[in-house]
Amino acid sequence: MEYEGVLLGMGNPLLDILAVVDQEFLDKYEIKLNNAILAEDKHLPMYEEMASKYNVEYIAGGATQNSIRIAQWMLQIPGATSYIGCIGKDKFGEEMKKKCADDGVNVNYYEDESVPTGTCGVCVLSGERSLVANLSAANCYKSDHLKKPENWALVEKAKYYYIAGFFLTVSPESIQLVAEHAAANNKVFMMNLSAPFICEFFKDVQVKVLPYVDYLFGNETEARTFAKVHGWETENVEEIALKISEWPLAQGKQKRITVITQGADPVVVAEDGKVKLFPVIPLPKEKLVDTNGAGDAFVGGFLSQLILGKPMEDRVRAGCYAANIVIQRSGCSFPEKPDFK
Repeated sequence: MEYEGVLLGMGNPLLDILAVVDQEFLDKYEIKLNNAILAEDKHLPMYEEMASKYNVEYIAGGATQNSIRIAQWMLQIPGATSYIGCIGKDKFGEEMKKKCADDGVNVNYYEDESVPTGTCGVCVLSGERSLVANLSAANCYKSDHLKKPENWALVEKAKYYYIAGFFLTVSPESIQLVAEHAAANNKVFMMNLSAPFICEFFKDVQVKVLPYVDYLFGNETEARTFAKVHGWETENVEEIALKISEWPLAQGKQKRITVITQGADPVVVAEDGKVKLFPVIPLPKEKLVDTNGAGDAFVGGFLSQLILGKPMEDRVRAGCYAANIVIQRSGCSFPEKPDFK
């Protein structure tokens, strides 16, 4: 198999501004732990406050970009991954380009001169994280950029596509173009539930693309929110995963596999009308640095083995391995080389 450009991600590139904060800071900005939200006006001063009050780190982030960086790291095959999104023409944008190039990801950003590069406040307290994303430039991605021959060439070259649900808030048209291309060409299209608010407030665009999704990822909170939004009378994650896997398919699609992570509890995989549980790698509490990027890392690890044609067990094991590495470090970062066997 030709691995160059085999995996394409599309999403919201954000520079993560990461800091360990206190409860007072969370209360001040009405931030709940273990949540992901879009910044409102009341949140805008928090980025400056984080930078001046706490010891901050800057990391190339955004859910899809994290997963693609992890997949590239796990694969260790030069040029295997590409990524598309929108940044501003500024120092944060340059920083992000450099970080992704260092990680071996081929980025084709649309650069918007009128808005700054998007940022995400990653607030960490006792190892738990909460994300407040100020999309800025990331919110300005247009499908016109995707349709340009040099960018559409990346779509045509890829055999696997991964897009986090967050991108539904930005360019559902771009998602639909890629989803339909995947269906027509027998390629693998994957998405993530990403956050409860996506399931609640972007239900219509999520439902429109779902028939094209071969693999749907999410965590237990998102899965339960999805079920609630669709009036399913159950909180049982296994049952929900199964129901999502049985959602009607678009023409040309064979089946859907649902993969739901549950923190320290087993990973739920629903496929062919059956549910399998896979244990995660246990981690002593004192080794946990922060959970930011754990779900993204799981997906990246999973994708690396899917692309290599490995069985489900190895895909989940790789996902758990990548997540385990990331939660022992600050932000979605990783050592130079993986030691996954």
